Amino acid sequence: MSKILILGAGISGHTVARYLNKWLGKQHEVIVVSPNPKWNWIPSNIWVGVGQMTEADVTFDLAEVYGKIGVKFCQAKGLSINPEGNAERSKPFITVEYTVADKAGQLEEIEYDFLVNATGPKLNFAATEGLGPDHGHTVSVCTASHAIEANHKLQATIDTMRGGKHCTFVIGTGHGMCTCQGAAFEYIYNVDHVLREAGVRDQARIIWLSNEYELGDFGMGGVHIQRGGYITNGKTFAESLMVERGVEWITRAHTTKVEAGKIHYKTLDGKVHELEFDFSMLIPPFAGVGLKAYDKAGTDITSQIFAPNGFMRVDADYTPRPYLEWSAKDWPRTYQTPGYRNIFAVGIAFAPPHLISKPMQSTNGTPINPAPPRTGMPSAAMAKAVAMSIRDMLNGAEKPTHTASMAEMGAACVASTGSSLFKGTAATMTVYPVVPDFEKFPTYGRDMDLTFGEIGLAGHWMKYLLHHAFIYQAKMRPGWSVMPD
Repeated sequence: MSKILILGAGISGHTVARYLNKWLGKQHEVIVVSPNPKWNWIPSNIWVGVGQMTEADVTFDLAEVYGKIGVKFCQAKGLSINPEGNAERSKPFITVEYTVADKAGQLEEIEYDFLVNATGPKLNFAATEGLGPDHGHTVSVCTASHAIEANHKLQATIDTMRGGKHCTFVIGTGHGMCTCQGAAFEYIYNVDHVLREAGVRDQARIIWLSNEYELGDFGMGGVHIQRGGYITNGKTFAESLMVERGVEWITRAHTTKVEAGKIHYKTLDGKVHELEFDFSMLIPPFAGVGLKAYDKAGTDITSQIFAPNGFMRVDADYTPRPYLEWSAKDWPRTYQTPGYRNIFAVGIAFAPPHLISKPMQSTNGTPINPAPPRTGMPSAAMAKAVAMSIRDMLNGAEKPTHTASMAEMGAACVASTGSSLFKGTAATMTVYPVVPDFEKFPTYGRDMDLTFGEIGLAGHWMKYLLHHAFIYQAKMRPGWSVMPD
């Protein structure tokens, strides 16, 4: 019997766990390690953050679900990897620190035959002084608990506005190297929707603050989409949405510091600015969770396995080269870690070979450009491919058998406002492939038959139904495996 150890129980880690459990049965042991006791459907944190859903609507207990299917769940935080074992252990192992109350702080070494790093990101609020809900002056929707606090502050601000005060809302990215513009993009429209429902929208100034070079970049180098039979660029699409709703925007911005009620930021032209606010939700930059790695002799080999940002190296081409020489072929396909056939990294945990958007720096050398998105549909696709490869390698295959390159997969984004079936709207956009391939699609880098955008109630219904469908699937209810990921 082999042990498959999965670090992380988000979209990627949970996808690997449920498919391996289905395919392997009791022949092998599947172990999931996560410091969080609950699974969270993160896309719907947006609705929690405006009071349209509760924490119970977007989470469930992992131990309960895994207990029913025979997957071992360990509520702990991964600290280090010994991929060659050490003087005392011949097998590879990881060291974890328990976070569950009755074992909090205890360390344990867990051996494995295959390891999947699906830890997701460290929310690096500390990269910007004063950023974040814990030690700063802004709110977040990155976790369910963050979203609850965001809604409390939002509702308090709305109450203040009912008393006649005009308020400024600033939503976007809190650092020049942030990713996940999509979450902030959706949140800003939900805030606009809630303010209108409360009858105070005319007292609000809403501002989008972003590190994008232009609106509609989303860390994907921008996008051209089909709409109404015509091809338009993502900049026009995004700008039209904001103009229609009276939202202002500031792009090419790096937030340097947040004080109570004031954001300091610099722009690509080197100018320094200040922006006062009453309510602000800024997404933090992401980093690796800080795993260390050691060889058999105990020598630190972290820099060999992980990139400087803490994300794990995989089968990508990390050779430094100028932007114009970047290629879709640089991106990983199997997510196997070089030098270790039994280690994989999926979702946000893997290190991209480079940006997708063109790298930009301010006149004083500050990088201001979005990092590549790796969440949602791409996370699930690469997780399922890795699960299939591990299944086949356990059955005798010498190397990974399945691939899921972001240069060969599409993604859909539905930015919806409100959770009612009868009120609300959505901007729906599909992109294929996520990483543009100008060799295959010379004009736009993407297949224009599969890259399009629409606005309307139908997309809103789709987002609402997807919320319930994906939670049903994640709970491994009857028929879950025939549902698309």
